Amino acid sequence: MKTELVQIGNSRGVRIPKAFLEQAGLRDKIDIEVRGSQVIIAAASHPRAGWDKAFAAMAERGDDQLLDAPTSSSWDESEWEW
Repeated sequence: MKTELVQIGNSRGVRIPKAFLEQAGLRDKIDIEVRGSQVIIAAASHPRAGWDKAFAAMAERGDDQLLDAPTSSSWDESEWEW
């Protein structure tokens, strides 16, 4: 599909047809980047997506233990106050 850039204030924009938006799963937030002479628009990624399932799987495997054993010192026991 060929289209034209439209003036939007001091910038230029592209109108994206509704069918394209639905097919690509684009909603309110997007990621946009330039690769060479291409502008790439993608559905916004969620940095912590899937963490809840990953943590649940770790707990089922018993792989959710601390790597370092908790330590305390005499200072912790005598000097520290909450």
